[in-house]
Amino acid sequence: MNKRLVIALGGNALGKTPAEQLELVKNTASTIVDLVEEGYDVVIGHGNGPQVGMVNLAFEYSANNGGGTPAMPFPECGAMTQGYIGYHLQQAVERELARRGIDKPCAAVVTQVVVDPADKAFQNPTKPVGMFYSKEDADRIVAETGYTFIEDAGRGYRRVVPSPIPVKIVELPVVEQLVGMHSIVITVGGGGIPVMEKGPGDYEGVAAVIDKDRASAKLALDLNADMLVILTAVDKVSINFNKPDQKDLDCMTIAEARQYIGEGHFAPGSMLPKVESCISFVENTTAGKALITSLEKAHEALQGKTGTLIVK
Repeated sequence: MNKRLVIALGGNALGKTPAEQLELVKNTASTIVDLVEEGYDVVIGHGNGPQVGMVNLAFEYSANNGGGTPAMPFPECGAMTQGYIGYHLQQAVERELARRGIDKPCAAVVTQVVVDPADKAFQNPTKPVGMFYSKEDADRIVAETGYTFIEDAGRGYRRVVPSPIPVKIVELPVVEQLVGMHSIVITVGGGGIPVMEKGPGDYEGVAAVIDKDRASAKLALDLNADMLVILTAVDKVSINFNKPDQKDLDCMTIAEARQYIGEGHFAPGSMLPKVESCISFVENTTAGKALITSLEKAHEALQGKTGTLIVK
């Protein structure tokens, strides 16, 4: 049986514009197909931070400046970015498979992820999205819509949305079927479209952004994956990062990872959610491991030559 890898792609694997992304995904596809050639069944999750902000901003700007388009609800913006990022990744992977003479299907699945309405993140929205506004405009929009705004680094006011924990992946049975057929599957894009479960088969989108590493960890657990691989901008996780005594880690246990978190080694908006996602996967699986490394070194890292391995 092929080993199952769930790969969470960082922002460096994608572009901030469609044109940039079309170019960058060529390298991403090459890495993915390298792993396919090694005999792995590969499932891909990805972020959408810059892309969902771009789509949200475009609709907001047009709606507020005479463009004649409606404001687009945030979950729909997430679905749009899932679609076009999946399309770019899918095309690049299919092209690379054909170039190497590998006959294997690749599919992108628009994926909903259930979140808990009682999640504390909904009382404390922290994720900035969309355009900057003056205080007067922000106050007007709050009065009209009930959105939450914060002042952002002296540049104006931006809408913020919650970042809740993923509870259930709605399309998991479809993903399992595709993986069982040894397809390459692109799923939980942008962490998944956040939805609340109103009843059996009844889901309602909610304005939020799920962390893509946490969603990928949930996916890896649900698929009983052999490894969760989080690809980012660095080859290894470090403690004392960017300090004279920086130390790159080859491996860390869950206990060591928790100790480093307690000591404040991992930045909240950067390495911390990646390490926490790895802990979540490893401690809840029997034999699974997690790996954090760069896109460029993924192949070498899976051979034990680089990267940081997280184990029990």
